This record gives sequence, C-alpha cells and structure tokens, in this order.
Amino acid sequence: MSSRRSEAPPPVLAGRPLLIAHRGGAGLAPENTLPAFLDAAHVWAADMIELDVHATADGHCVVIHDPTVDRTTDGTGAVSAKSLDELRELDAGYRFTPDGTTFPYRGKGVRIPTISEVFEMLPRTMRFTVELKTAAAQAPLLKAIREHDAEQRVIAAGEHDAFRTELAGYPGPISASREQLLPFYYFHRLHLARWHRIPVDVVQMCEFNRGRRILTPRLIRDLHRQGLHVHVWTVNDPADMERLLDWGVDGILSDFPDRLADVMHRKLGRRLPPGLAR
Repeated sequence: MSSRRSEAPPPVLAGRPLLIAHRGGAGLAPENTLPAFLDAAHVWAADMIELDVHATADGHCVVIHDPTVDRTTDGTGAVSAKSLDELRELDAGYRFTPDGTTFPYRGKGVRIPTISEVFEMLPRTMRFTVELKTAAAQAPLLKAIREHDAEQRVIAAGEHDAFRTELAGYPGPISASREQLLPFYYFHRLHLARWHRIPVDVVQMCEFNRGRRILTPRLIRDLHRQGLHVHVWTVNDPADMERLLDWGVDGILSDFPDRLADVMHRKLGRRLPPGLAR
C-alpha cells in the first residue's frame, strides 16, 4: 500500500537528486525575487525553485518569506496590510549583500513579485515548491497555478495545516505539513513506521530541530518504503551536501546553488551549469 496521493511519482519529482534553489538562491541574489529566480534557472541550472508566498491586503499572492517587509526591503510593515501597489513601491534588493559591505542590487528596480509574474517570467519547464506562509494566500495561489496550467510542476507546501485548508482538491503534488510528519516520526522512532501513512508525495524537512538531529539514514529509508521523496533544507555546506547525497536524499535545498551544482558535478557527474562552466 502506498502513502502517495497517486500511485505513480509525479513528474515534478523526476530526475532525483534534485538541485533546488532555496528562495531562488538567497546567498547569491535577493531572495524570492525575479533576479534570483532567473539566475537559478539560467545561470545555475536548478531543477526546482523553492519560494514563499503571502497575500496582500487586496487579495494578490506575492512572493516573500516574512510576514513583514522589514528584513528584505527598504520599507516597514506587514505584507497583509499593504496593497499590491504599495508593495511594488518597495526596493526588494535593498538589503541584500554578498559580503556585508556592498549592496549591488539597491536601486536596480528589484520588486516583490506576484506568483503570476514568476510563472510568466520563468521557463515553462521550471518546477517549483511553493510554501504557503498564510492561509489567505491559498485562493490566489491556486488560481494562478490553474491559469498557468502549472499543477503538475508546482509542489504545494505549507509548514502548518492551518495554512493549507484548501489543498484537499489540489490535483498536483503536495508536501507534508509538520502536523502530518510528526506522528510518522514518532512511529519511526518506535520502529513502527509501516503502521503510519502520510497521504502526500514528498517530505521536505531540515536535519535538526531545536538542536536535535531528526533526519537520519533510517528515517530516509522508512520514508522511501512508503514511496515518499525526501527533500532537505537548508543545506549550504558542501560537506553536508555530499553526506546527504550518500544517504540517498531525493533533493537538496540550498541558498548557494553554485556550491550544490559543483558538488553534484564532482560526486555524480552532473553537467556543470553555465555559471560554473570551465
């Protein structure tokens, strides 16, 4: 018996292990922006882009991680309290710095994008994990996915069940929530994982929680036995990347897709992307 929502692996998960650009490659360009996403696709040849979405005060789905604009832009305040027009006035490249000293994207017209703009600007072959950060983002996100015929290349994700109350009818792949994964993890710890099923397609998780290791080779094996793919975030150390590949993970999310591309080239013979071509 499979725990998957469908018996066959969704096409979005093909070609493992996947190089997944976390927030588009947050260590190389302003996170969750079109410059980062375009570099991920064309410079670093990422298989998938992970991004985060919130809803604006006027009901648009915008790509940003935090509930406020303070950390990543030159503005302040809650995303949910601003209209799309107000958000478009902000400089989303303002705070990005590769070295703590320079700010190469300031004043370059980098804006907070809508999810529709992302789908329009990226190749139709690009795959995405879209992390819902609020329940209000669900309806405009699902509408945009339908309009761009992207159901089979978008993994719908959300850490908490409260953010994903409208995903029951989503025909595309879904990632496990924290509330779905925790019971499975407890059964796993008791060597009873076969008795608990998770009705999703992929588990996306970190290695540690509150300083305690939760991801192990045995957990990966237990998830694989249920037909579930395992994507791990956020991995920026090449030594960790190599170890996780040895453990058999199906995808790695990194802020530095250049490092991950190099590791996968050396370890797996993956073709170097244009940004590293020698």
